[in-house]
Amino acid sequence: MTTNPGERTIVQIIVRENNVEQALRALKKKMQREGTFREMKRRNHFEKPSEKRARQKAEAIRRARKLARKRAQREGLIAGPKPRQP
Repeated sequence: MTTNPGERTIVQIIVRENNVEQALRALKKKMQREGTFREMKRRNHFEKPSEKRARQKAEAIRRARKLARKRAQREGLIAGPKPRQP
């Protein structure tokens, strides 16, 4: 989620045929994808600047490793993910 502090994004879910449960599932999935739950949890308590830097550095390392793993899988250097069994 690349939003600036103070910037608000509008999430819109359409309820079809009064199926509120399905709309709630869609809303939760969309909020999860956008990182809204993670953001709310993080803003619940004050985060010291040193903790913020450490978290951002860890997230960057995690992203870089994931990107390198995906690239290695595409190039055939390592095996891809195992297919799911039904």
